[in-house]
Amino acid sequence: MREAMTPRRLRTTLVALELFAGLTEEQLDWLVSVSQPRVLSDGEALFHDGDPATDFHVLLSGGLVVTKVVDGREEVLTRHSTEEESADSHDGKPSAAHRFTGELPLLTDGAYVATAAASGPATTVVSYPKAVFYEMLTRCHGVAAVLLPVLAWRIKSSEVQARKRATVEALGTLAAGLAHELNNPAAAVARAAQELGPALDRLTRTAHGWGAVAGGSERAVLDRLADELDKVPPPATSDPLAQADAEEEVADWAEETGAERPGLLAAGIADLGLELGWLLERLEGVSEPALPAALDHLAALLETRSLAAELRAAGPRISQLVAATRDYANLDRAPEQRFSVTDGLENTLVVLRSKLSAVTVVRAYEDHLPELTGYPSELNQVWTNLVDNAVDAMDGAGTLTLRARTEGGCMVVEVQDSGRGIPEDVLPRIFEPFYTTKDVGKGTGLGLHLSYRIVTQRHRGSLTARSAPGDTRMTVRLPLATNPSSDPNVTPQTGS
Repeated sequence: MREAMTPRRLRTTLVALELFAGLTEEQLDWLVSVSQPRVLSDGEALFHDGDPATDFHVLLSGGLVVTKVVDGREEVLTRHSTEEESADSHDGKPSAAHRFTGELPLLTDGAYVATAAASGPATTVVSYPKAVFYEMLTRCHGVAAVLLPVLAWRIKSSEVQARKRATVEALGTLAAGLAHELNNPAAAVARAAQELGPALDRLTRTAHGWGAVAGGSERAVLDRLADELDKVPPPATSDPLAQADAEEEVADWAEETGAERPGLLAAGIADLGLELGWLLERLEGVSEPALPAALDHLAALLETRSLAAELRAAGPRISQLVAATRDYANLDRAPEQRFSVTDGLENTLVVLRSKLSAVTVVRAYEDHLPELTGYPSELNQVWTNLVDNAVDAMDGAGTLTLRARTEGGCMVVEVQDSGRGIPEDVLPRIFEPFYTTKDVGKGTGLGLHLSYRIVTQRHRGSLTARSAPGDTRMTVRLPLATNPSSDPNVTPQTGS
């Protein structure tokens, strides 16, 4: 359809479309007069994601592919084609849906939420500016009768896709957070396990050497010292320079006495916050000939105990992380259950810890908060979304404050950040579907909308926002005594 489209041919093409079927002659005359046909080359964009929505587009020939970049990945959302002429619906898709696009951002006074480009060498569209589109709906009532079911289907389909994407993203966040948090204790276990064998060999060898040269009273001195060292807790805080000086002093003295591993002994003593004077005082009674063997055995003993302590610390840490992950995802549990809101907030912080390295987290939880009945895995998605948005608003650094309290008959959860804030003209729209303040490719515009639905429809609560530069607060109110919604349009998100 590369040749110029005459008004007569355009009229014949338009009247054959389901969208414009049944229009009167007068309506068709007006429609042709306001139509703006456009021929696109293969791959040419009709509009781009994030562009202000200016036109309603009707596909006359060829095809359009609608894509969106989400977190750096381009996803194909849908395809429009004039070859899909069957009146039968596909997965509930209205038959007219493949022939027009752009109505949703026009009706919401927003921007295009995806990119549409020609698919094929002979793609022709006809465009109607926003003012003409609105006049079309009032002049041609039959258009609205076809358009509204498609609009409803697209909103529902977008929410279903967004929920699936949210589940995948939540699992990805969970996996990334778990991998990040497990790295340190797992590495500690691997290192300790690798070094424990040689350390035990050294302990056995030094025990034989010490036993061969030590008298009974000398053995008692070292036994008392070993028992005392076992009870010395690691210092809560330390001065790195002072610790380095103490370690160097012990190492120099041990080397002068003829110890085989002076550095190992010095590191073990300094790590406990002890100094040379403390050690000398407790080694009184060990003869000079036996001292090197005593120090070597003491170094091996400290090394072995240190490795065992690392294993003892790493094991529970791994168990805690697995428990937090299980609780966050609510694995192997019924979707509706009694739960602690603060447990969900804490598990969310564990999952997102890799993003919080430069964020100061302040907790303000009221004591003895009651449990709620609902869907904790879905609320964990809400907490994740609110905390993640807060961190983004602070560019990864600032103060995040989490509050939880009872107020009247509600549990109130507040997520506050010290970020740049939300502009006053934008604030009323942040819970609308497809509306996003993030850069193109960094948001779907459905995160806060889905959070809003989870809170309001699934849990009969409310989600509100207020914002100023340096003080943005998202406030969730959840009834203390109510039955969560069984709204079939809000699919439970278990295991995420």
